[in-house]
Amino acid sequence: MPERSPLERVMDFMEVPLGYAADAAVVEAERCLQCKDPQCVKGCPVGINIPRFIKLILEGKPGEAAKKIKETSSLPAVCGRVCPQEDQCEKLCIVGKKNKPVAIGNLERYAADWEMEHGGGIPEPKPPTGKRVAVVGAGPAGLTCAGELAKMGHDVTIFEALHKAGGVLVYGIPEYRLPKRIVEEEINYLERFGVRIVLDALIGRTYTIDDLLKEFDAVFVGTGAGHPTFLNIPGENLNGIYSANEYLTRINFMKANLFPQSHTPVTRGRNITVIGGGNVAMDAARTALRMKAETVTVIYRRGREELPARIEEVTRAEEEGVRFQMLTSPLRFVGNSEGWVEKVECEKMELGEPDTTGRRRPLSVAGSEFAIDTDLVIVAIGTDANNLLTNVTPGLEANKRGYIVVDEATGKTTKKGVYAGGDNTTGAATVILAMGAGKRAAMAIDEYLQAK
Repeated sequence: MPERSPLERVMDFMEVPLGYAADAAVVEAERCLQCKDPQCVKGCPVGINIPRFIKLILEGKPGEAAKKIKETSSLPAVCGRVCPQEDQCEKLCIVGKKNKPVAIGNLERYAADWEMEHGGGIPEPKPPTGKRVAVVGAGPAGLTCAGELAKMGHDVTIFEALHKAGGVLVYGIPEYRLPKRIVEEEINYLERFGVRIVLDALIGRTYTIDDLLKEFDAVFVGTGAGHPTFLNIPGENLNGIYSANEYLTRINFMKANLFPQSHTPVTRGRNITVIGGGNVAMDAARTALRMKAETVTVIYRRGREELPARIEEVTRAEEEGVRFQMLTSPLRFVGNSEGWVEKVECEKMELGEPDTTGRRRPLSVAGSEFAIDTDLVIVAIGTDANNLLTNVTPGLEANKRGYIVVDEATGKTTKKGVYAGGDNTTGAATVILAMGAGKRAAMAIDEYLQAK
């Protein structure tokens, strides 16, 4: 798929990949072997019929391909952009055994974008069941669960704490990776399907789960894991140190990049340090460049091969000018007389034996301390669950890390009629895994409602 040049794209927040033209999509679709036992489908958390939608593209029917995808996925234009296909469907593609796998994600994006541009209808839902379901959180898990339940004929209302639906899709993922108009189109599709969305409704404060259960027959909780994790090292409270959550939310969701035209400021550093190696760290680093930083350095305690971020995001970051300081771990932050961070003191690391994640454990190298000059630090080392709901909901059990306890196959919680899925049950993961959890929960909720 063609992309904008690094020198051009780093100057703005416009999308980087340009999408397929029709002829290019057909050429790529021709590479699909149409396997009788498609392994790619087994790698898709929502079970898309991948060979079938690709064949429809090959036949010149992108609109039909989009409809086929939407039989099992509520957010195809989103997944075509941010889903890690290389670790899921494309990883199992038979073509990929000897050559590059079929670009399933790019083809999904092509079909979804074609439908958005040319218009498409909505599938006919099942007859109304008279059952009502409340969905807490309008992120990928909640949106998927709501869409699936609406298809089944249930009356669904989403309650979202913020003033805009989308969750991490709008406040976490930058515009150049996932344009907000795409998220809005996907949400509009669900609303056309009959899903209602109530904004500015913080469940746990505005209403409780027990309040919802008085009005609804079942509740799905998809609130994500939005509580930032910090390093707990000296100097972390200095000015100029952000969590990636706050930094990206201010820019992506609150338009701090447009300050002073917008009402939300953000510190614009010259020499920025990002700590972490995941997709969020790449998002923060690439966003910092677009905020006109002179240098952006990513500190990661393992090597390049161990980076958890998508390879394409690491490559794009390097092309745009992000520097990588591998096998490095921060020890403390040092501030100036005005209380602003000015240095990150670090130590070099070496890799030992694999840890519980299967990656080699980083070990300190004695006598290797050094300092990096900086005037803005973004900490992107993960998130935890917010315990607001579990603290005020009797019978809703959480584990010692604060995540809601669920049956993995169904999303059923310890509270009758309440289901949950996504990052608030597993910890921070991918959009598509959250969608898979939302879909599984929807099927379990439907079964519960039929028996009620």
